[in-house]
Amino acid sequence: MIARGVTEIGGRAVDAAHLAAGDMDVTLLSYGAVTKAWRIGGRDIVLGYDDPADYATDRYFHGAIVGRVANRIENGRFLLDGTPVLLPLNHGAHVLHGGPEGLSTRHWTMEADSSAGSVRLAYTSPDGESGFPGRAAFEIVVTLTGKTLSYDMRAEVDRPTPINLAQHNYYNLSGGGPIDDHVLSVPAREYIVSRDDLIVTGVRAPVDGTSNDFRKARTLGAADPDRRGIDACLVLDSGAPGAVLSVPGGPTLSFFTDQPGMHVYNANTLGAPFAPFAAICLEPEGFPGSVTHPHFPSQLVTPDTPYRQLLTIEVD
Repeated sequence: MIARGVTEIGGRAVDAAHLAAGDMDVTLLSYGAVTKAWRIGGRDIVLGYDDPADYATDRYFHGAIVGRVANRIENGRFLLDGTPVLLPLNHGAHVLHGGPEGLSTRHWTMEADSSAGSVRLAYTSPDGESGFPGRAAFEIVVTLTGKTLSYDMRAEVDRPTPINLAQHNYYNLSGGGPIDDHVLSVPAREYIVSRDDLIVTGVRAPVDGTSNDFRKARTLGAADPDRRGIDACLVLDSGAPGAVLSVPGGPTLSFFTDQPGMHVYNANTLGAPFAPFAAICLEPEGFPGSVTHPHFPSQLVTPDTPYRQLLTIEVD
C-alpha cells in the first residue's frame, strides 16, 4: 500500500500511498500530505503532477493540506493575547496558506491501516516554524471506501496558537479541459468580502447578484461568464452537504464538513503546466482573516481544546 522513496525532495525521501475501493483509487504523498490522484472508473478527477518531484516547486498548493493557518493573513501580522506575532511573507506583502514553511512544504510520516482502508500522516511543527508560536502535532487520516473519501484532520498544541487547515484539491470531474460545464451548489446566503488583493475586510455580504451565489445549482460558466474569477469564502448555512459538484457524464461529489466556510476558487490564476479555469477548489475552512478580525469565530487552539476538522466527500 505504501511505496517508500518514490523520489526525493530537499534531500529527503518521499513516500507514496495507494488506497483502492470499488472503482476508486487514491494516491497520496508524504510531502505536503498531498492527494496526488483520485481516480473514479479510471478517470483522474484531481489535477496533479505526473512526477512527484515536481511538487517541490509547485506554487499552487496542488492537493496539499495547507496551514498552519489557511488562506491569507494581512501583512503577516496578528495579535495573540496582545502580543504581536510577525510571520515571514510568501504572497507579496502578506502570508498565504501558512507561509514559506507551511504544512504543504513539510515531510510527513506515513503509515497504512489496510484493514480500515486508511493512511495516517503525521507531522510535528516546532515552536516558531514559519513564525507561528507553539509546538503543533498534526495528524491526518485519509480513508477511502466504496462511496466516500474522507480527511480527518487533527492537531494538538502545547500553548494557545491559531490553526485553520484546508484540503486543497483541484477538481476536474471531466478529467481535463475547462470547467465551465461543471455544476455547483453551495447552501450559503452570505460570503466574506475581500479587497482586490483578496485580503478580507471582515464584512459578510449577501451573495445575491454576485458570482458567489450557488444557492441554486448553476454551472461555473454561468456564474462567471466574463471569467473575472471566483475566489471567496462562502458562509455555510446550517444543514448538509456543504457543496455538491457535478458534470454531465461524470461523477457527483457531495462535500460534508463541520467548518463554517466553504472557499470556492475557480482557478482563474492557475499557471503552467496547468491552465486557468481548468479546475475548481472547494476548501472547507474557518473564516479567512479570523486572526485579524476578532468578531469572526476564533481559530485559537489550546492544549485543552485540540483542533479537529472532518471532511467527507461522497460519490454518486
